[in-house]
Amino acid sequence: MTAKERFDLTVNHRQPDKMVVDFGGTAVTGLHVLAIENLRKYYGLEYKPVCVSDGYQMLGEVDEDLQAIIGADTIQAKGRTTFVGVANCPPLKEFATPWGQVVLVPEGFNTTTEPNGDVLAYPQGDISAQASGRMPSGGFFFDAIIRQKPFDEEDIDPADNLEEYGPIEDDDLAYWKEESRRARASGKVVIANLGGTALGDIAHIPGIKLKEPKGIRDIAEWYMSIVMRTDFVKTIFDRQSELAVENLRRLYEAIGDNIDVVYVCGTDFGTQDSTFCAPEQFDDIWMPYYQRINRWIHENTPWKTFKHSCGAVEGFMTRFIDAGFDIINPVQINAKGMDPVHLKKTYGKDLVFWGGGVDTQKVLPYGTPSQVREEVLRLCDVFASDGGFVFATVHNVQANVPTENLVAMFEALNEVRK
Repeated sequence: MTAKERFDLTVNHRQPDKMVVDFGGTAVTGLHVLAIENLRKYYGLEYKPVCVSDGYQMLGEVDEDLQAIIGADTIQAKGRTTFVGVANCPPLKEFATPWGQVVLVPEGFNTTTEPNGDVLAYPQGDISAQASGRMPSGGFFFDAIIRQKPFDEEDIDPADNLEEYGPIEDDDLAYWKEESRRARASGKVVIANLGGTALGDIAHIPGIKLKEPKGIRDIAEWYMSIVMRTDFVKTIFDRQSELAVENLRRLYEAIGDNIDVVYVCGTDFGTQDSTFCAPEQFDDIWMPYYQRINRWIHENTPWKTFKHSCGAVEGFMTRFIDAGFDIINPVQINAKGMDPVHLKKTYGKDLVFWGGGVDTQKVLPYGTPSQVREEVLRLCDVFASDGGFVFATVHNVQANVPTENLVAMFEALNEVRK
């Protein structure tokens, strides 16, 4: 069976001949550039600088030679711009990271280094603008810089938080048409984040791509707005989802069946032990707009819809189903209430679990290779029965995960897939 054939069975909750595996197919199932370089060294692959696929999190592209070794079945149709809004395509240039690794980044990606060692990134690569991203000294990825402007409570305008959303332009459609064709030609499962559907995703709220973001851009202020300015938030989501549906209509005309999965939203609803909002708030503020987006996709395309939410979201699973999501990620198995056996038994007929294959907070970075192997085998046994499971780690593989632990994970997966 091909990767695509396995995927089609998996998402329809039928058992494929082999489990589908994702390493690098999304911005939440990726590998840090340092982890990729270490793996390439371990397997004796040709040295070449790793190409950065997500500069915010410093994730890297997994080339075909490494994909073949680790068994990756997925590929990402990349967005046209990076996290700071520069063109995400060649020409590329070398970038010397603070930890001593040389990687490849788009030519328009520009940084400066502070006296304390912090690295600053700039919106649209313009170093004359205020920096929008910071990699702290000793860190391995960027954090958003909050650039909240003063505002008058009586004058806040939802349009300010919609500045980065609008009707898709013809050159973007042409880009996605070619990019989706490129990805489809790989023969792998194709995933795309087409943009515009991230309702309240905290990674987008600060407006990292914008030189002078207006509106509610402070993360704490945004969370307070969910309670204090509910109508304001709903007005944003209503207009944003309306725009999204129209853009999706035009995108489908250009892309057609060249993608399999659309990454809809990465808004986190869970903490380690609880949730960011009450279920009733989800029903009121997010549900109608998620349903609008997912309904259009399901009624007009063959695409499957992907929802990312970290944390203790067991109590939201039925709501994710009602909202129309096909896939839930990252399945944070060590958060409160996220017992794998319970999740699979209770929700496994309605949701595809994309992730949850190994704990990335404790076991993968700090366990022994034998502990990693045991957890991978155990969790695959739980999640993979009767389809409905794509193996991925619980969120991205971070920079300093021991290479021997990653190898133990890949070897355990090979055992399962045989």
